[in-house]
Amino acid sequence: MNLALQFLANGLVTGAFYALSALGLTLIFGLMRVVNFAHGEFFMLGGVLGWVATAVLGLDFATAFVLVVAAMGVLGWLVDRFMIERVRGHGEESTILLTIGLSIFLANATLYLAGPAPMKVPAPLTGKPLFLGPVVLTKSRLAAVAVSVVLVLGAYLVIHRTRIGRAMRATFQDAMAAKLSGIRTERIFAATFALGTMLAASAGMLLASIYSAQASVGGLVSLKAFVVVILGGMGSFPGAIAGGLILGLSEAFWGGYVSTGTVDIVGFVMVILILLFRPRGLFSLNAQRA
Repeated sequence: MNLALQFLANGLVTGAFYALSALGLTLIFGLMRVVNFAHGEFFMLGGVLGWVATAVLGLDFATAFVLVVAAMGVLGWLVDRFMIERVRGHGEESTILLTIGLSIFLANATLYLAGPAPMKVPAPLTGKPLFLGPVVLTKSRLAAVAVSVVLVLGAYLVIHRTRIGRAMRATFQDAMAAKLSGIRTERIFAATFALGTMLAASAGMLLASIYSAQASVGGLVSLKAFVVVILGGMGSFPGAIAGGLILGLSEAFWGGYVSTGTVDIVGFVMVILILLFRPRGLFSLNAQRA
């Protein structure tokens, strides 16, 4: 029972990061219909830039986090305006090939500049671990999860309670009607891509403060983000959160009771079953709604 509670806690922590990362892909893939295979590289860059800002430049974690997330938002904006925009409307194949090429470029450029070694971002909080009955948690993990929850709530409020969020939802429901009503849809697409990139980068930096960042992790992160989005339902904001938690818990219990070496197969088996029996996801009544 004590082990089960520890696995539950570990799964919720990991699931929070999966959910935060997948929210960015939900906006880009689920709503914008951009199949972004570079999403994992944006996650990876968040961790690597966080390491540069903290371990190399000596900035404190909070300052580095704000600067890294802002910089990645700018990068996401530029990628959409100068790359994605040029192939938008020309079929998914063009976007897939473009983002695969971008993924390969970012991974190899990071590998060349930073090297293959893991890069650890100094944790924002240190000290003795906390004992909650039989469950052991570090302060750094709790702080990272708290930041993740704040970011998830902030993203939800942006999408559902702000003017730009209404413009986003209108654009994704009917881009032509939104343009005719005066919405600058090209700016909305770029802003949405930037927001998705920022969420991925923030998850990358937070996770690098617990584990480490590495140039080669982007591919696996992208695949797991797609797993979460498919589990929760295309375009479903609550579904991305639920899917992330489900994947995190499933991996924690599989790794604890079965095998840590095969934990990555759990999500892909779940996706196969979901696509066979509930192809629109577990929590999405309408794939067009966020």
